[in-house]
Amino acid sequence: MKNEASIVDMDEFDRKILAILGQNGRITFTELAQRVGLSKTPCQQRVKRLQESGLIIGFRAIIDPAKVGLDHVAFAEVKLSDTREEALRQFNAAVRQIAEVEECHMIASSFDYLLKVRTADIRRYRIVLGEKISSLPHVASTSTFVAMETILESAR
Repeated sequence: MKNEASIVDMDEFDRKILAILGQNGRITFTELAQRVGLSKTPCQQRVKRLQESGLIIGFRAIIDPAKVGLDHVAFAEVKLSDTREEALRQFNAAVRQIAEVEECHMIASSFDYLLKVRTADIRRYRIVLGEKISSLPHVASTSTFVAMETILESAR
């Protein structure tokens, strides 16, 4: 379950900083400061404050999945046999251990979880589904949807 997070108080400079860093986390402080309309030191202080407040939780490289042979995307609906808190905790902890699961969302629907799974091909997906996902705690059934083409991903 998601922890309750407190809303961080931000002004327009903070919002601009977040928007720019969200598009380019490698921008220099000098360029960021210029684009935001601040001098470099106050801009650095704001970024530090945004990190310390937990609003900025990290920076990462975005890898092109096709170039590393991982361009097969499938979405798996997972229905659990038990949805009491302990069962959900067990499932949540176990699903985090599957490297091929890129995203996992608890869903309010006729199924319980939606997983985004990235593999090299359908054969590898079948193995991940059969040996890893289906053996997660309390899994009663799964249903798969294979993506034919990715139009928009948030990480891009």
